[in-house]
Amino acid sequence: MSIHIFGIRHHGPGSARSLCQALTQLQPDIVLVEGPPDAETVLPLLIDPQMRPPVALLVYAPENPQQAAYYPFAVFSPEWQAIHYGLTQQIPVRFMDLPQTHRLAMGMEDKEQEFANQEQPSEDGEQAETESSKVLPQPPIPNPYDDPLSLLAQAAGYSDGERWWEHLVEQRQDSTELFAAILEAMSVLRSHIETDPHSQAPTSQSPLEPYREAYMRKTIRDAEKQGFQRIAVVCGAWHAPALATMPCATEDVALLKGLPKLKVEATWVPWTYGRLTISSGYGAGIASPGWYQHLWEMGNRGRGIGDRGWETDSPANPTPNPQLSILTPFHTSIRWMTKVARLLRKQDLDASSASVIEAVRLAETLAALRNRPLPGLPELNEATQTVLCFGDALPMQLIQQQLIVGERLGKVPAETPMIPLQQDLQRQQKRLRLKPAATETTLDLDLRKPLDLERSHLLHRLNLLQIPWGRQQSTGNTKGTFRESWQLQWQPEFAIHLIEAGIWGNTIETAATTWTCDRANQANLPDLTKLIDQTLLANLPQAIVHLMRCLESEAALASDMAHLMNALPPLVNVMRYGTVRQFETTTVEHIVSGLITRVCIGLPLAAASLDDDAATQMHQQVNDMNGAIAILQQPDALEMWQQVLLQLVDQQELHGLVAGRCCRLLFEAGVLQPEATARRLGLALSTASEPAQAATWIEGFLAGSGLLLLHNSTLWQVLDDWVTQLSSETFTTILPLLRRTFSTFAAPERRQMGERVRQGNSHTPVFVKAGSFDSDRADTVLPLVAQLLGIAP
Repeated sequence: MSIHIFGIRHHGPGSARSLCQALTQLQPDIVLVEGPPDAETVLPLLIDPQMRPPVALLVYAPENPQQAAYYPFAVFSPEWQAIHYGLTQQIPVRFMDLPQTHRLAMGMEDKEQEFANQEQPSEDGEQAETESSKVLPQPPIPNPYDDPLSLLAQAAGYSDGERWWEHLVEQRQDSTELFAAILEAMSVLRSHIETDPHSQAPTSQSPLEPYREAYMRKTIRDAEKQGFQRIAVVCGAWHAPALATMPCATEDVALLKGLPKLKVEATWVPWTYGRLTISSGYGAGIASPGWYQHLWEMGNRGRGIGDRGWETDSPANPTPNPQLSILTPFHTSIRWMTKVARLLRKQDLDASSASVIEAVRLAETLAALRNRPLPGLPELNEATQTVLCFGDALPMQLIQQQLIVGERLGKVPAETPMIPLQQDLQRQQKRLRLKPAATETTLDLDLRKPLDLERSHLLHRLNLLQIPWGRQQSTGNTKGTFRESWQLQWQPEFAIHLIEAGIWGNTIETAATTWTCDRANQANLPDLTKLIDQTLLANLPQAIVHLMRCLESEAALASDMAHLMNALPPLVNVMRYGTVRQFETTTVEHIVSGLITRVCIGLPLAAASLDDDAATQMHQQVNDMNGAIAILQQPDALEMWQQVLLQLVDQQELHGLVAGRCCRLLFEAGVLQPEATARRLGLALSTASEPAQAATWIEGFLAGSGLLLLHNSTLWQVLDDWVTQLSSETFTTILPLLRRTFSTFAAPERRQMGERVRQGNSHTPVFVKAGSFDSDRADTVLPLVAQLLGIAP
């Protein structure tokens, strides 16, 4: 009987490759893996043909889905390869970590105790708080023991433990005696930390650590009692020494006795490489999943290991393919640079084959200067930026996102047990009496009714999660904001979307809240305001609070006038729906008031010296801003806005498109009388003005409706006089601008204008010519018209 302990690094391709080779040589009759025993029932799905990593094991409490734990796996994760090996070789595979049935229960007890301590603070605690408040806070002192590997890295001359491990283990090609060396190094490291009086417990040593290692030893002893002869133990490198020298069994039994329990269930969910990164908040995260995927693929060519793990039709000792085995570590750099070049070419950036060769040579030179046997990712990145990106850091962001991290999304089989998000949706569908149907149905909601309001919340939350079960329709001529109309149709792929959305939370409300907060952290001011509008409709109080904080911060720092103006209409919608949605709009009103003031102060300067494209954008923004302020129905804000429009109308060098629109808005609001409007139109069309500038002024003034010209003879005459005095060359030049303006008018408006032009300078109303009217045919319908009107004799 022999126990073989393989200390690995989570999500390390070198560890995974070495582990595969070690398992092939050992031929164990059982594999014990660091993981939750609660999830052993779903382990067989790992070798399902439809399973594609990255995926994660999800262990959760059915009665409280927010109590959950994720165990992510990538194809280059050593645990994934160990499980895949055991299942394909048809030998027992077991998880040996402390079950989540205990860990979740212990975590819940800790939270309850913490809450109780907060509710009933002791006198000593109050005194300590009072005394500590007198001392200014000091920045934390870096503790080298927070990262135990950093001690070994410093001894080897490396700047950090991450890079030391990558160079010595992850990029290692020869796995001989690797795990024995890891066990020895970790044993010395743990012994040093435990005996050094100046050291502190590293962060990895949580209060659960003794329980976890005790349960691992218990699982190993159980395997020995069952008669297994060659036991393979796959665990984190830090735990290896604790399993190599096992204490008396009674100590572990006593420690594990009486642990609290909680009912849990397990399933698989898709994962992404982005969620595997350290920046995502994942404790065992890595910096470059895409790069590790590349190392894994290059290191396993010809070894009989596929993109998911050991092939099911491979023998226990796969025979390498000689044509693929000739690849050397040198090819890793070449193929990586080739991927980078292809990505840059897709973005229409220069990346020649000669540049690829030079970049590889530069990376190798950098590695040699740093006494590294092979170029690592830092050397390749520096060479890429220097040669392929010409020193520009912007393309490196694209490479970081799409190659170094990667955008791969996992896939789980159809037989996967239902996740909490799906269960929560089914519960809400039953409670709200919303039965999914394959046929399209119409759902009309009255938001004054509690049931309909909750239905609306659910549909809006699903839309936030990109699950469009319902599509909101226009309510037509229905008055009021308390009506909604939806078209409902359930699609089979929504089940997949629900599983994908499971990374955001275990309930519809939690997932929508987390997704919204994540988007808010990356959004600019206009996107934030649109997101607030959507979040308000979905009734997500926690997300609204977070959005308001982000909005206040962004609004205070934003200086782009376009962003400020684009932000106002969605916020006005928030205020508009506040009463119906039972949302407190005080904070929004404060932000809206500040935005209006800042726009009114800065708009005259921002509108100066606009080119045609910027003027077109400003024209639309002025329109939207005017409509939003009109909806507010606040006299002070309206007066402030109209004063700014008056200032813009008379502003020198203002683009004609914007000036004309401001004049039109003031005329419609009654601020400018017809005589004053005609005077400004005459000034804009005077001979002192450039014809193109005058044409854009007309476009801004008339765009969207020509009724103003038909009903105001003074404006018509001013425009007519301007057109008739144009030379043929000038008229030909500005004709496209005029045609674009008049094409926005309705067909009846254009027809009436044509009739008026044919009449010449006559100011009489336009009537249809008598010659085109058939009196005899009209007489035949008069009796019917009289009957319809109720005046027939």
